[in-house]
Amino acid sequence: MRIEKKATLISTSVASILVIIKMAVGIMSGSIAVLASAIDSFLDVAVSIFNFFALHNAEKAPDEQFNFGRSKLEPLAAVIEGTIISISGLFIFYQALSKMWHGQTTAYIEISIYVMLVSILITGGLVIFLQSIAKRTGNMVIKADALHYKTDLFSNAAVLVALGLISFTGNDLIDPILGIGIAIYMIYSAYPLIKEGVLMLLDVALETEDLSSVKNLLDDQKEITDYHFLRTRQSGSVVFISVHLVFTVSISLYDAHRIADNIELELKGLFPDKEVQSIMHMDPYDDSEINELEDEH
Repeated sequence: MRIEKKATLISTSVASILVIIKMAVGIMSGSIAVLASAIDSFLDVAVSIFNFFALHNAEKAPDEQFNFGRSKLEPLAAVIEGTIISISGLFIFYQALSKMWHGQTTAYIEISIYVMLVSILITGGLVIFLQSIAKRTGNMVIKADALHYKTDLFSNAAVLVALGLISFTGNDLIDPILGIGIAIYMIYSAYPLIKEGVLMLLDVALETEDLSSVKNLLDDQKEITDYHFLRTRQSGSVVFISVHLVFTVSISLYDAHRIADNIELELKGLFPDKEVQSIMHMDPYDDSEINELEDEH
């Protein structure tokens, strides 16, 4: 089993435990902040389960129906997760306004504080674990999961502070105000996740730094005279690179093919943690202008 899939199973188990604890205390205490944290943890469970199946299907080999594989399930999962985070943020925002309007009070403050302390410790350990996996693999789904639990960590800490302030001051208005702050932070943190996933689904080119590395590698090739029509995109953990290589007219097909194979291997070396699929079109002369005219027509 891939380490990414193991990570989603671990995050699902942790989130399930937190849901049970927080939901029970949130309902008993009437705290919007604790209840909001419980709802967020429940969504974590659903998202982590979805991520597990997304990763399971994304790693399937290409077939007759999906010739290029199912790697786009990874950015799709990230977009869905970001959307769920945003929707839960809006729900928490609504609940906070409702509590302010009706003037509800918070009970079981001491128990709620202990629950949030335990939640912070567990979530903190999970965030460190997921971030290490995301850094090692570069997997977008795990990166999204790590971000999701990181927002939980900050919101849990904020809830703990709020409960402490309510306990000392007796001012219940602190709870819904904090709930609104958590909701805004969740929506704000989800935006870049959704944006990155959508751009990947739209086949956005590699980031500037990665694209420069590809161009520098091609520029250093002494056995080709030029190159053109360089196109790149990333789908989940798979990098796609297409380029036309220009050779001299007199080169043999065997030598041109050998050189192209070597360039493919070097391109794979630029992305050691990803799968690289490259298409090398071999030109005996620079036909870029001719092809551009054909594309215009």
